[in-house]
Amino acid sequence: MFLYVFLACVGIVQCYSNGQVAGVCGSLMPDHGVTAQTSPSPFNVATSKTTFKEGDEITVTLNAQSGDYFEGFMLQANEVGSTGPIGTFSVADSAAQVINCGSVANRAVSHQSASKKTSIQAKWKAPASGLIKNIEFRATFVRSKKTFWVGVKSSPVTYSGTPVAPTVAPTVAPTVAPTVAPTVAPTVPSNPDCGKTKVCFSQPNNCDPTTSTDCHFMAVQASSNQSEWIIEIFGQADGYVAIGFSDDKEMGNDDIYICSKDKNSIPQVQHAFSTGKFAPNILSLGNVSNIKTALTNGNINCSFTSRNAISTGSRAASTGQYYLMIASGPSSQVFRHPGLPVDGKHCVLQSWKPANKGNIQTHTKRFVSGTKADLQNPSTVTSNAEEFPPILKAHGALMLIAWMTTGSIGMIIARYLKGVAKGQGLGGKDFWFMAHVSLMLLSIIATAIAFILVFSYAQDWAGGAHPVLGCLVMILSLIQPIVAIFRCDPQDERRFIFNWAHSFIALAIKAIAVAAIFTGLALFEEYKTDGWMLKVMGGFITWEALMYVLQDLNFRARKKDSEIFSCGLIKPEAVLLLVFVLGNLAFLIALLVGIGTT
Repeated sequence: MFLYVFLACVGIVQCYSNGQVAGVCGSLMPDHGVTAQTSPSPFNVATSKTTFKEGDEITVTLNAQSGDYFEGFMLQANEVGSTGPIGTFSVADSAAQVINCGSVANRAVSHQSASKKTSIQAKWKAPASGLIKNIEFRATFVRSKKTFWVGVKSSPVTYSGTPVAPTVAPTVAPTVAPTVAPTVAPTVPSNPDCGKTKVCFSQPNNCDPTTSTDCHFMAVQASSNQSEWIIEIFGQADGYVAIGFSDDKEMGNDDIYICSKDKNSIPQVQHAFSTGKFAPNILSLGNVSNIKTALTNGNINCSFTSRNAISTGSRAASTGQYYLMIASGPSSQVFRHPGLPVDGKHCVLQSWKPANKGNIQTHTKRFVSGTKADLQNPSTVTSNAEEFPPILKAHGALMLIAWMTTGSIGMIIARYLKGVAKGQGLGGKDFWFMAHVSLMLLSIIATAIAFILVFSYAQDWAGGAHPVLGCLVMILSLIQPIVAIFRCDPQDERRFIFNWAHSFIALAIKAIAVAAIFTGLALFEEYKTDGWMLKVMGGFITWEALMYVLQDLNFRARKKDSEIFSCGLIKPEAVLLLVFVLGNLAFLIALLVGIGTT
């Protein structure tokens, strides 16, 4: 009695790792003493063509989802509904080999060793003659001895040959085919079916994509065993609309589909997996079929059927419950064809350059469902009013207070108000000095608390330039008081070194803090659509610059025993400081309100 061993796995006899598993042709079932996995497969089988005829060659790709791998595999082609191998294979991949099934050579493909693999390609050639029907490719993937998936199928490939020749040859020359295939209008997203047969998410909530001029909409209709998903994407955008399935409300570890205009302004569908906020892996399209797209009045519309397992990376078996995401933005209107090799190094929702063919730019709109959606139970999910994490709001508020008010006021006091109430103070220290030190210490404390809050929450460097700028502000803020502690006596001949260093560090902190605030507010703006907070911050910078100019003019006038204006007993420096404080508070309150309502 022969023991049919299919694939090599860790812990198996070494000779089985050579992939000589012809004995399981047809069944594709390894004899590992355990049953195959019934959860959705983290691997897929993709084909380069959706139709074929006699003698055609099709490239077949076996792919692992992001972060996964398989050690062994077996691939064969079958007529739909049959398990008998058909056609022949050839391989150029050193990790794969062709094997015989029965007495026919090159009927299947398997591994050559137990090394970890994430992608394998093989070429299949159709029979040159005979009764041919529609086919599908089936594969078994082995991750370990006890973990394997059997019979993972590609989308059906339709036979398009003409076995019976026509009796009358055409006498009229055929019309020349257009160089660009026309777009096929997809099924219009059917809002009435939401909650009945589909899970729907839209922004604004419950908007109707057939009538609204600015409705972002997605719908998912699942088969009973979650093996197939009918997905609809609709939205108004300059370049693309993307949807995502996530375990949380943050970008990262998300299964993503993108509907984007190509260089001919024809929408195309792309599949990706997000491993972080900036660099998702671009996947092959996989088991996606029935793709239909349309572009009307600026609205991008795609619908398709997917048999790809939804993977969020953090769990082996899907529960079918996900937060739903929609994002849209501009692009360079160039798109990588799904059949091209995938490099997996570029970002979809932030700054993605797919295969040297263009650039999908940062999304300008992003919406996340307020609760998880159970894809097996038709429903309509809505977005929460509270989408931005409160701990990040606290971080932003503290940084604004530190560098729009306490820090700014402390700096302007040190520069321009030394002459006001000179010689008056406590413990031999002038009031201006005490105010300056107190305000700057408050700024450092607020910055430190904000720094600790955000890094305890995020625990990574996601966010582009913002976290880097924030770290520089924190470091320089700690250096500044250390330098001040070791300053020379005012009458010391080397005092100028401290004065220049102290001023230079203060200027650097201010400039970097302003840049950090702008980049931080840009992240908040992802959750808002009006974009006014960045404009308010721009107004604040203009206001602060104006106050510095007025203080500097008055400072120069004082050197000539003059003033730019007179307020009786109150010195102009104090009046300008009061106006400066009131203006800063107005801008600060506006931005704090914006953050609080994000």
